[in-house]
Amino acid sequence: MRADAKCSSTKRRKSIKEIIGKIMAFYDLSKQERIHVVAKMSNDILNEIESGKFKNTFSYFSNEDTYIRKSAYLSVGRLYFNNKTLQSKIIQMLDVFLLQDDFKIRQTVINAAGEIGKRDFGTVQHFFDKGLFDTHHSPRNAVIGSVKKMGEVNPEPVLSWSKKYLHHSDKEIRREICHGIELRGRRFPQDILPLLQELQHDTTARVRNTLIHVIGQIAYKKGCLKIVIAHLNNWDNKALVAEALEEIIDVHYRYRNFSAMTQNEARQYIAGNYQPHQDR
Repeated sequence: MRADAKCSSTKRRKSIKEIIGKIMAFYDLSKQERIHVVAKMSNDILNEIESGKFKNTFSYFSNEDTYIRKSAYLSVGRLYFNNKTLQSKIIQMLDVFLLQDDFKIRQTVINAAGEIGKRDFGTVQHFFDKGLFDTHHSPRNAVIGSVKKMGEVNPEPVLSWSKKYLHHSDKEIRREICHGIELRGRRFPQDILPLLQELQHDTTARVRNTLIHVIGQIAYKKGCLKIVIAHLNNWDNKALVAEALEEIIDVHYRYRNFSAMTQNEARQYIAGNYQPHQDR
């Protein structure tokens, strides 16, 4: 019995190693297999952080399967907060990995920093300062995603950091910041509207279109339209606001199963409450 069990266990460990080492679909595994794979990954990463040798961790961060990489950066985030004595080593590891040529590794680093930044943004801010200017779009997209998830739960330092880049000379930086702060605005539009207002005169089409999109996205949930319209009343760029109002009305139709108001109710509310300050 024991010999058979040992043999079975050895085969299972080998199977997991093969799974992680190959291009595979993480969600093709059973739930129990996924739990076992993630547990092994987390244990490997912990052991390698302690030893300073990152063979397995490196392979997880660079894996072709996005869900393997996701499991890796989620594990790093958990390990950071569960092992305070290892926090400096974790940051050192991420610093080294950020210098790698493989964009997937740099992308995973940014996402790991995003998990840490939900509670400790100051420690990982430099990853986003660098990631914004990455030569590959995937790490830059990871910055957007991380700003979204961090800003939702840790808004003060994240929005303060975001504000520094609102008028950057690179239009893509401005667009990425605008997009990144969106998620916080879906629940608390008042937190990001002052930042969005600073972009109202941006003449770059991609920035302008993203701004209009974000305004639409933060206006359809309960109580949000009132806040958005009250703020738009004080914006100077009437032409942009007009486009944003059309987007808000359109969003209320596209998201009609989730919107607090019907499209017609939103249209009527705007008609009765949008009174720009120049006309008062």
